[in-house]
Amino acid sequence: MDDEQHYLGHRARLRTRFLQAEDSQVPDYELLELILFAAKPRGDVKPLAKRLLKTFGSFDKVIYADEASLRQVHEVGDAVIATLKTVRVSGARMLRSEVENKPVIQTWTALMDYCRLKLGRSKVEEFHVLFLNHKHILIADEVMQRGTINHTSVYPREIIKRALELSASAIILMHNHPSGDLTPSKADIEVTQKIAEAARAVSIAVHDHVIITEHGNYSFKSFGLL
Repeated sequence: MDDEQHYLGHRARLRTRFLQAEDSQVPDYELLELILFAAKPRGDVKPLAKRLLKTFGSFDKVIYADEASLRQVHEVGDAVIATLKTVRVSGARMLRSEVENKPVIQTWTALMDYCRLKLGRSKVEEFHVLFLNHKHILIADEVMQRGTINHTSVYPREIIKRALELSASAIILMHNHPSGDLTPSKADIEVTQKIAEAARAVSIAVHDHVIITEHGNYSFKSFGLL
C-alpha cells in the first residue's frame, strides 16, 4: 500500500508540475513518464522512462524506435509500444493538417517537416509521390515502392496511371535515404528524368523530387536536376 501511495503521489505531483511549467522546462524523462502513464496505469514508470532514454539516446529516438528494438528493453510490451506509436502517428497527422487544403508552395516548410517526420528516420528506403490538384493542393501522399530505387519502366507507368486516376495536375516525388547521405544516386537521377518525361506527355507537372533524411532534404529542382 505504501508503494502504491508513493507512485500515485508522484504521478499527481508530476502532472501538476507539467500543467504549470513552460514546455521547455519539462525534462525529457518526465515527459516520457507522462506518456507512459497511459501504457502503465499502475506502478512507477520513471525507471522505464530513463531506461528507454539511455537505450536510444534521446526523446525523439525513443518515439521513433522500431518495434523490434523496443521489445528488447525490459518492461516494454504491446501497451508501451502502442502508446509510443500513438504519439508518433499523432505528430505526423498534426503536421499533415498544416499542409492539407492549402497550396503546397505556401506551406513548403510545413510539408518538408511532415515528410521528414514520416520518412526521415525510416530504416527502409521508400518512394512516395505527393499528388496535387490544379490549385497545387495535396490530394494524396502514396507509397509507390519500398526498397532501393531502380530505373525500371514500372515507375513512370504506375505513377502517371495513378496521377490520372486522381485527376492530379502535378506531382512531387520524394524518397528517403536511410544512410543519411543526401547525395542523389545515378539511379535517382535517371528515375526522375524518366518520370518527368512521362508526365510531360500527359501535361502533368513534376514540381520537384526531394530526398529526405533525418536531418535535412535535397531538392532536385534547387540543384538544377529537374
